[in-house]
Amino acid sequence: MARVRCITEMGMGVDVHGKDATKAAKRAVSDAIRHSSLGFFRMLGKTANDMFVDVTIAVPNPEAVDTAAVAKELPYGTKTVTAVKGGLEIPAEQGSDSILIANAAVIVSFDDDKGG
Repeated sequence: MARVRCITEMGMGVDVHGKDATKAAKRAVSDAIRHSSLGFFRMLGKTANDMFVDVTIAVPNPEAVDTAAVAKELPYGTKTVTAVKGGLEIPAEQGSDSILIANAAVIVSFDDDKGG
C-alpha cells in the first residue's frame, strides 16, 4: 500500500546547557506537535493508531540522539525517528559549554487502502 502524506509539522528544541542532543530533539518534537489536534482521520475511517509518524531530527551530532527516547514524545501511531546532521551549536564565550539547537520535521501519513 502507498502512503498519503497528510500533515507536516516543524519544530525547534534547545538544550541551553549540557549539549544534550536527545533533550533538544525531544523538545523539537514536542514543539512540532504541541499546537496540533488531529481529528480529520475519523473522516477517513481511521484511528490515531493508524498513523505513520516519521520524524527527522537535525542536530550537529546525530549519533548522540536516543531515537527511542524521542519516539516516546509521540502519543500515537507507528513511529520512525531518524537523526541527521544539521541543527546548530553555539559555543559559550568561555568554557566548553554550548547551546544545542535541534530541528524536527514530523510527517504524518496513512495508508491509502488502495492495495497494489
